[in-house]
Amino acid sequence: MGKPTGFMEFDREPAHVRPPLERIKDWSETHPDYEEKTLRNQGARCMDCGIPYCHTGALVNGLAMGCPIHNLIPEWNDLVFRGQWREAIIRLHKTNNFPEFTGRVCPAPCEGSCTLGINQPPVTIKTIENEIIEHAFREGWVVPEPPLARTGMKVAVVGSGPSGLSAAAQLNKAGHEVTVFERDDRVGGLLQYGIPNMKLDKSVVDRRVKLLEAEGITFKTGVSVGTDVAAEKLVKDFDAVVLATGSTVPRDLKVDDRELSGVHFAMEFLVASTKSLLGGSAPAISAAGKNVIVIGGGDTGTDCVGTAIRQGAKSITQLEILSRPPDARAADNPWPQWPKVYKLDYGQEEAAAQWGADPRRYLVNTRRLIGESGHVKAIETVGIEWVHNPGGRPEPREVDGTEESLPADLVLIAMGFVGPEPSLPTAFGCKLDHRGNIVHDDDFMTTAAGVFSAGDCSRGQSLVVWAINEGRRAARAVDKYLMFGESVLPDY
Repeated sequence: MGKPTGFMEFDREPAHVRPPLERIKDWSETHPDYEEKTLRNQGARCMDCGIPYCHTGALVNGLAMGCPIHNLIPEWNDLVFRGQWREAIIRLHKTNNFPEFTGRVCPAPCEGSCTLGINQPPVTIKTIENEIIEHAFREGWVVPEPPLARTGMKVAVVGSGPSGLSAAAQLNKAGHEVTVFERDDRVGGLLQYGIPNMKLDKSVVDRRVKLLEAEGITFKTGVSVGTDVAAEKLVKDFDAVVLATGSTVPRDLKVDDRELSGVHFAMEFLVASTKSLLGGSAPAISAAGKNVIVIGGGDTGTDCVGTAIRQGAKSITQLEILSRPPDARAADNPWPQWPKVYKLDYGQEEAAAQWGADPRRYLVNTRRLIGESGHVKAIETVGIEWVHNPGGRPEPREVDGTEESLPADLVLIAMGFVGPEPSLPTAFGCKLDHRGNIVHDDDFMTTAAGVFSAGDCSRGQSLVVWAINEGRRAARAVDKYLMFGESVLPDY
């Protein structure tokens, strides 16, 4: 490392964000650029500590520990400190096909495992990552790099989310002819329609897609495999198939009057919002002038809050069935695990600026929906406590006297996802596990010969960075399958 005392000399630079009441007036990204001097100082805070859990990518008790794609974080932190930006992007691209995506939307498990974070604020790894790739784009260093030769093998990738794109990019590097099938009208999957523009501007997605096209990847949009083109045809026409369809079946809310109009899954709302923004039309589902209830937390719940604010919601309340996280790590959540601590994400910060308080209410369960003339008008809730039964899983128990009725003109269900839509893997002859996810072996091969799977459709709902990890590893497995056990691709 270039500056052994950097972590003692420089404080962590807080995230540069536009003021909440300013940014809610538009759909532009919330983070402005940093000055180079600031970034170099932030890079100097990295200790090159000798135990860099930041890039381990392991799971400990189900929680991510470090970067799942094993980014060479201490190396490019040091290169940024030295001002060697071109070398930094070379190192970053060795492990990450799309740092402009992860640098914007990843929750940064790397920072949760930063050694400096034991007793100081961790290194601003995510910010540095994003600034490296944006610096490289500005300098013209990110250019199409088509393979020098082709193998003659053809691979179909079904789904163009982060897992499908990373698999396609790696397979194309290996020289295979790759065709990506996307049922929507634009490439990107979750990146395009599932993540709001203020978190990930769609021009950023399109910029990368154009590069992939220039490198030789073929994208076919508006094509639903299993409907527009048969699974059997893909198996016949291609030497291998990669299923990367994501986990798209939402977990539903099982309460009375669920069928009322004005009740939608979160992704329906977010997709409609982005499509209206890109198409210049009014959204099919709008929060304008409405009392909005968001049921569920996580990134999707936050995105619903941020989107509803920008659409002009009258009020927003977010309900979470779990308890409020502690302000600091609990004893059973030690470093280098992902810290399960309370934080005010961008959506909640904006709501607090608008209405004076965090919109989240913890330990609340939904009892029923109340309608009028077929449309939701209120939601009945009750407080709960978690009861720990010996030898069993914790169970929620209602607390007497905590019943409440909240006005609700729009209810958004953000309770996660339960698996891929089963019709497609079934059409390929793929076996599903007890959770509805596609089963594959250690080499990402499903129970159908020559058909592989990667990302959320196999591992369940997860992070963009885990999807990229699986797409890359599946690509190596496919390359070995096609090239008689050999692969030119890295093993992670």
